[in-house]
Amino acid sequence: MTAATAKLEPPIRPEYEREGLPAAVIGDIARPLPFGERLWASQGFRKMLILVLLALAWECYARWLQNPLMVPTFAATLGALWDGIVSGVIPQRLSVTLQVLLIGYGLGLALACLFTTLAVSTRIGTDLLATLTAMLNPLPAIALLPLALLWFGLGTPSLVFVIVNSVLWAVALNAHTGFLSVSETLRMAGQTFGLKGLRYIVEILIPAAFPAILAGLKIGWAFAWRTLIAAELVFGVSSGRGGLGWFIFENRNLLDTASVFAGLLTVMAVGLFVDGVIFRAIENRTVRRWGMQRG
Repeated sequence: MTAATAKLEPPIRPEYEREGLPAAVIGDIARPLPFGERLWASQGFRKMLILVLLALAWECYARWLQNPLMVPTFAATLGALWDGIVSGVIPQRLSVTLQVLLIGYGLGLALACLFTTLAVSTRIGTDLLATLTAMLNPLPAIALLPLALLWFGLGTPSLVFVIVNSVLWAVALNAHTGFLSVSETLRMAGQTFGLKGLRYIVEILIPAAFPAILAGLKIGWAFAWRTLIAAELVFGVSSGRGGLGWFIFENRNLLDTASVFAGLLTVMAVGLFVDGVIFRAIENRTVRRWGMQRG
């Protein structure tokens, strides 16, 4: 071994034995959060806090204004709402409105599915959907109410007609946009596994496009709900039965402003329930579980 080679070799260190260290107390790895932090992390609590603050602002403004004909207090509105619920007037009017809404919303979804299927399958279907959407989607559904009265008369069919127009184009446009945004990787993966026809649509296209489809369903629901209330405010009674919009209109004529606000609170409560419970449950079971949407 030359001197140069000896310099390149690492030095030999003496062997030794390390004694074991005493066991250390690490403590809890997962520490439960304080109650305040867990409460603030709840989305339901934060939304409830916002509603309470809005109610307090309403009460303070109404007491400062001191004009119950213009703006009743929140307490007076709650009293009118309770009276309407106990007497059965508001539940009866709400049930009439919801029945018409479900019919129109269901028909609108069925037609949207048909138009979207044609648009995905053929080029002429794509052109047809694009043309009709460009013409009819910007058109307010309530503007079709005079034609609906001429064609179907005063009753449920007229309301259903305007609801279908408000739902159809929003849902079809969002669904078609979602299908177009599905990546080619997913499409080729489905074709690699031999998926064709209906199975290809159900197992590949719909799950991949479901965030856009769900957004269209929510937009269509909002359009349908406000269109129906506005239509009932315009011509009111449907087939001899007045809905929630007609309840608001009647109490406006009677100058019962507290009951008018009670009807409006009912409209908003239904909107909060549908968005915060029904659509929220659908999101949790689909797009959030699939990792396609953040919580």
